[in-house]
Amino acid sequence: MTQRLTIQQIKQALALVEDLSDPLLETLTQDSRKGVQRILQQRIRQIENQQALKVAYLERLRYESAILTDNPQAIIGGVDEVGRGPIAGPVVAACVVLPQDTSHWYQVNDSKSLSHDKRLELAQMIQKEAKAYQIVEVSESVIDEINIYQASRQAMKQAVISLSLDLDHILLDAMTLDLPTPQTSLIKGDQKSLSIAAASIIAKVYRDQKMVELAAKYPEFGFDQHMGYPTKQHLQALQTYGKTPHHRQSFGPVMKVDHWYH
Repeated sequence: MTQRLTIQQIKQALALVEDLSDPLLETLTQDSRKGVQRILQQRIRQIENQQALKVAYLERLRYESAILTDNPQAIIGGVDEVGRGPIAGPVVAACVVLPQDTSHWYQVNDSKSLSHDKRLELAQMIQKEAKAYQIVEVSESVIDEINIYQASRQAMKQAVISLSLDLDHILLDAMTLDLPTPQTSLIKGDQKSLSIAAASIIAKVYRDQKMVELAAKYPEFGFDQHMGYPTKQHLQALQTYGKTPHHRQSFGPVMKVDHWYH
């Protein structure tokens, strides 16, 4: 039957196939044309990749699902922070409450595993569809005053407190907060929880945009390329041009520089 179809027609038909049990796939294995076999194998690999993404997505809902099994009405917030490692720029935290239906959120994962463009796309979706979200930044001066660990905790706590919903449970990435709300702290939580992953994405996109704005103000430093992390390029610019008010003055590489940017 498929011999009567052109390869382009078969390609269009395959694009509609979402399941490996679809009878069209079995039928096409009998087609002797090499071009047909090539596009058939390509589509099978695509479907397998999509299915693997969906299996991983369901695994990232494991903690949320367990909480909802005990309390179907529970409001769960995933919290993560971005920017503990840089020597310039703020630390940023976000809290996200997932929407009822996340079936199309299967690409939401640890922000570090995603491309820049994919993070932007997913951040827009998260902020549009989440039941609630909050993003909080803590400045460089506060980081210098109370240290980066405490500043990260402060940002995360404030993201929870300033959320428009009261949480029944908090999922966090390797951290606990001094709040009475029940909490689950997960090592590599941004890889294990969809809520935390969503928070990591919107926090990362928000902070990156802040660094892009700083790059326009201080073009010599290339903040839009390294986002404030101590790369060779950044350290060289720091030595050459001096430190800015947006550098963390308590961090070793910055403390070694005794002149200010003009």
